[in-house]
Amino acid sequence: MKYFSLFSGIGGFELGIKQVYSEVHRLDPDRFTCVGYSEIDKYAIQIYEKHFDHKNFGDIRKIKPRSLPDFDLLIGGFPCQSFSVAGKRKGFKDTRGTLFFEIARIIASKKPKLLLLENVKGLLSHDSGRTFGTILSSLDELGYDVQWE
Repeated sequence: MKYFSLFSGIGGFELGIKQVYSEVHRLDPDRFTCVGYSEIDKYAIQIYEKHFDHKNFGDIRKIKPRSLPDFDLLIGGFPCQSFSVAGKRKGFKDTRGTLFFEIARIIASKKPKLLLLENVKGLLSHDSGRTFGTILSSLDELGYDVQWE
């Protein structure tokens, strides 16, 4: 399975995929292949590149979906400061909060089979649930059934 990683940080999702696949399922972790990632924090990139040899496509706002290889799974933990109880909770009024729509833009073009998006404490209740409703509606309009915990 080929995957693309957004807001990758230091590679937590990538490490998790490798560990679960090899340690839990006792299968070859290389059955999951990262076709690239998107990260802009220079310090996170330094750590990421010490552990992984994947191409960084940089700022999600500048990614042209046609430039991306095809992939089956999109993973990402979009910036949570806008929604988190630990942040200012400005939601979509905060530029970081609108980055979810960049994920939707890439999904609309690439149409991966699966999505795995990280949740943050406070997202479900932000703006009386309207923010999460917008996210669910956006994914539904793109043809995805959503499950969450």
